[in-house]
Amino acid sequence: MACTIRAISFDGDGTLWDFEAAMRGALADVIAALRQRDAAVAAGLTVERLMALRDEVAEEWRERGARLEEIRRESFRRLVTELGQPDGALADDLCRLYMAQRFARIALYPDVLPALQTLRRRYRIGLLSNGNTYPERCGLEGLFDFVVFAQEHGFLKPDPRAFAIALQRAGCARSELLHVGDSLVNDVMGAQNAGIRAIWLNRAGLPNDEGIEVACEMRTLVELPAWLAHEGGNKEDPYGG
Repeated sequence: MACTIRAISFDGDGTLWDFEAAMRGALADVIAALRQRDAAVAAGLTVERLMALRDEVAEEWRERGARLEEIRRESFRRLVTELGQPDGALADDLCRLYMAQRFARIALYPDVLPALQTLRRRYRIGLLSNGNTYPERCGLEGLFDFVVFAQEHGFLKPDPRAFAIALQRAGCARSELLHVGDSLVNDVMGAQNAGIRAIWLNRAGLPNDEGIEVACEMRTLVELPAWLAHEGGNKEDPYGG
């Protein structure tokens, strides 16, 4: 007989909200601001170039334990230098614009609020993220019983220590925690290596090219209640009264 699930941790980016769209939109806003300031200097600048700069910094700073905000700010400092305008104040302004627009553009998937609001009546629910999208800035304030941003602890999923912290915050046994996320490596493999059950939330219906064993795959959180009722050891429908 399956052990009863008492807590559920959710990944953030790509699981609860469309981070990719928000990021790209915010970077486009940065480019628009630069073009308004000096069209000639910003000519030819693309979202892809800004993304590549950020990735370059992240790779170089991999061992530093730098926060995501610091990595993003450094990418803008390199950008303005690359554009021939090495202005630290301008880089900081661009970073502030990016962060403000990124949060403003965060869009929850339509199944998220109904699922979280209902599930929290019966389960402890939490956020376990490698990102830095704070619940109170994306319409999820007060919905989580625990929140774990892995970067604040010096390591990221799939490191089992990230899941150990979530387990401690959830206040339950390993067999009583379920993790839901969109990444096969960070969420599914990471949770399973930590001895925690995982669900692959594969919204786009992507193929499993990682060779990672997936015990359960879903396309939407609408499917989660039935799974919990059948596999989670709770014979009552959590969406019921």
